[in-house]
Amino acid sequence: MLSPIPAVMVSCGDMENSNIITIAWTGIVNSKPPMTYVSVRPERYSHDIIEKSGEFVINLVNEDLVFAMDHCGSTSGRNEDKFETMHLTKVKGEKVSCPMIDESPVNIECKVVEKRSLGSHDMFLAEIVAVHAAEDLMKESGRLALNEAGLVAYIHGEYYGLKSRRLGTYGYSVMKKKTAKKRREKGLSHGGKKAHFDQYK
Repeated sequence: MLSPIPAVMVSCGDMENSNIITIAWTGIVNSKPPMTYVSVRPERYSHDIIEKSGEFVINLVNEDLVFAMDHCGSTSGRNEDKFETMHLTKVKGEKVSCPMIDESPVNIECKVVEKRSLGSHDMFLAEIVAVHAAEDLMKESGRLALNEAGLVAYIHGEYYGLKSRRLGTYGYSVMKKKTAKKRREKGLSHGGKKAHFDQYK
């Protein structure tokens, strides 16, 4: 019942023999070094590929990729080439052998450091070794505007788009009055409601 959770496509294998598996059980587990995980059922075709290669790529999914993502989670790579079926473009990774999905707004290259058998799933704990983002998401300031990527989330069997107004920024609940005043003067806001500033007047 922990929702929403990410809905991503994980690519594995190599440029010649690859597969895509849809994963909802993933997330960040550490910042230094940057680490993530994916949990995969042992019977899934991608499980053995990831176990043997020790590599995978997490490809974030936007609304344009939802159909392909659902297909990749509903069919087996034993029976088809999902890149070909879904007309997805393979791009060679910089640090791993498995392909990235070019249509994805963000690709996260990962190297497995540990596998834990937890019961129904095996968790592959991995270090993030490279990250690639679509150029149109990069602002002149150098900020990655992931909020503009149209990402999706998975909630109890359904996919939802995350295009929404911002509700706040980190730390706005404890912001000093002086800082809030400066942000008001610059025309900045914490989110979609001006009331977020009004409480500091």
